Amino acid sequence: MKKVAFLVAAALLAPSAFAHQAGDILVRGGAMTVAPTTDSDETFDVDSNTQLGLTFSYMVTDNWGVELLAATPFSHGVSMGGSEVANVKHLPPTLMAQYYFGNAQSKVRPYVGAGVNYTFFFDEEGRGALNGAEVKADDSWGLAAQAGLDMTVTDNLFVNASIWYMDIDTDVSVGGSKVDTAHIDPVGLMVGMGYRF
Repeated sequence: MKKVAFLVAAALLAPSAFAHQAGDILVRGGAMTVAPTTDSDETFDVDSNTQLGLTFSYMVTDNWGVELLAATPFSHGVSMGGSEVANVKHLPPTLMAQYYFGNAQSKVRPYVGAGVNYTFFFDEEGRGALNGAEVKADDSWGLAAQAGLDMTVTDNLFVNASIWYMDIDTDVSVGGSKVDTAHIDPVGLMVGMGYRF
């Protein structure tokens, strides 16, 4: 019995496993909500949407990493004057350089990131007053920024929360004629789990 108690105490007092360190691959997944910040006085208003978000990070050092954001396609209703006139889908792959605070032994690792976003739109569909019209949203390049937090649960499992900002501007055309440049500029919120390989 004393031997068992000693082993339990030794396990509890042992140094914690490394959190994130050079060479690790971090895979995160969870619910991601994209909330456009389009001003109401612009021609178009774009609804929020929630999808499965996935990120893949590689730790270059104990504090520096690179990350790629992927997701299932986001679908947004587009309104004009309070009435829905279109629906568009998009994917926003984003490449980030990240800095993680703390060290490899830290169980809680806040981080910040900056990078570039490429958003491509597809399956644009006119609705309401534009039902049957050819609606097109051009693809977009822009800067992106993020802040997040990883909290260790086990040696490999952790929980994650992050917030993103993306500069997304797209020229919108109807019937081949440009009608507006939509400054979508969404804020993304993601909460989920991660696994360290």
